[in-house]
Amino acid sequence: MEKAKILIEALPYIRRFYQKTIVIKYGGHAMVAEDLKESFAQDVVLMKYIGINPVVVHGGGPQIGQMLDRIGKKSDFCAGMRITDADTMDVVEMVLAGKINKEIVSLVNRHGGRAIGLSGKDGQLIEAKKLHLFRYQGDDQPPEIIDIGLVGEVQRINVEILRSLERSNLIPVIAPVGVGENGESYNINADLVAGAIAGSLQATKLLLMTDVAGVLTKDGSLISSMTLAEAAEAIQDETLKGGMIPKVQCAMDAIQAGAQKVHIIDGRVPHAILLEIFTDAGIGTEIVKKLG
Repeated sequence: MEKAKILIEALPYIRRFYQKTIVIKYGGHAMVAEDLKESFAQDVVLMKYIGINPVVVHGGGPQIGQMLDRIGKKSDFCAGMRITDADTMDVVEMVLAGKINKEIVSLVNRHGGRAIGLSGKDGQLIEAKKLHLFRYQGDDQPPEIIDIGLVGEVQRINVEILRSLERSNLIPVIAPVGVGENGESYNINADLVAGAIAGSLQATKLLLMTDVAGVLTKDGSLISSMTLAEAAEAIQDETLKGGMIPKVQCAMDAIQAGAQKVHIIDGRVPHAILLEIFTDAGIGTEIVKKLG
């Protein structure tokens, strides 16, 4: 009876999301712990089998750092972004597109899915330009321009590639490497890539997997739902701190670009994706354009 109740609870959500697109940013502890890797792959395969179209975008910052350490190259950061010279970019591509991407594809396929791995350079899926950072130097001074190398920002997503894979019943697994107008590679933050893809696809949901319970109040309580206005206020009044600020900003940008909802969920919870999509309570924090 308990299993029957669970299935009945899931039924309206299966109906609601049938043939809809859900973009998943896969990262953090869920990419490291073996049991969580298995549950992630099972969740994605189940989604596809019941008629939902998952699109996976993965990170890999810690793995890039480990490889750079192994070859004796120092990792430097500015405003939370890895300064990426040409040699570092070679490592980024090797780790993200060559190693991690293929491991995720293999994992999903082993659980019965049909995944295909892509870099943003494949078919010019992610067209990018160089990201420039500016540092404020006072009201009477021009801002300082900071060069962080081959770090990019998304200019355009070639949506037809993803639509074509969807029609072929394939699950795209995307490494966040973009291509410039002259064919150069750019290292792009995976959250930003996932947000841009979710917006371009007009995705029903964007799930950002993190290593925290969700967005928290100043006293540490979980915020289950936020509007865009409430999210902007939380940034302004410093309710949000550290790495949660860019995640919430990414969520806001994705909604403004066309995604319907964004969920910041705890990837340390087994089957976090299914719990968010198919249960009444859900987990984590939901960010929506407005209530109702």
